[in-house]
Amino acid sequence: MLKKMFSIQELNSGYGQSKVISDITLDINQKEIVAIMGRNGMGKTTLFKTLMGLIPTMSGDIVVDGVSLAKMETYNRVQNGIAYVPQGRMIFSNMTVLENIQTGLSQKANGKVPDEIYSLFPVLYDMRSRKGGNLSGGQQQQLAIARALVTNPKVLLLDEPTEGIQPSIIKDIAKTLKEIRNLKDLTIIVSEQVLSFTMEIADRFCVLEKGKLVYQNTAVNVDEKIISSYLSV
Repeated sequence: MLKKMFSIQELNSGYGQSKVISDITLDINQKEIVAIMGRNGMGKTTLFKTLMGLIPTMSGDIVVDGVSLAKMETYNRVQNGIAYVPQGRMIFSNMTVLENIQTGLSQKANGKVPDEIYSLFPVLYDMRSRKGGNLSGGQQQQLAIARALVTNPKVLLLDEPTEGIQPSIIKDIAKTLKEIRNLKDLTIIVSEQVLSFTMEIADRFCVLEKGKLVYQNTAVNVDEKIISSYLSV
């Protein structure tokens, strides 16, 4: 029996009086990887920021493992199992790799990074004393994911993870995300424009157009041509 882990219910949000996200409803199971596809400006980042509480919810609900998050502050949402890797990664460039990861740890961890993080991302162990700003784009993306994972999330949001990363590293990230999903029974939601990447990892595809979900299908039945038509300018 598949367990429903994440639920978005009739969600509306935007900036001031301007509505960007319109009536989105989506149920996602534990261990499922869902790709939210769409061109720039279609609302993907606004949706993710709404899910994290960085943009207020106008109406609707956001539920993780049965707990409603819609009225919670961002830090409470993290405590209740949702983690976010923002577009552009947003690592701390003047802090070391280790210090960056430690910003995601709870006080109970006493600054100790779990061994499984370095098992997933060996390069981060090798570079743990290096400043974050001196890493390549791919290494910074791994660092941002590692920082999110140490919060022990149930749901991981990744906003445009392939942006500015060379194709060979994109394949590595795809492989690692599938490992993470299986290792931690994690639900993963990826906002993306690169169809080849999402075809490698996603169990289900959703297309966002002008803030509304306009297409959904499973990986088995997905029509790449339909998705491509929404991604083309």
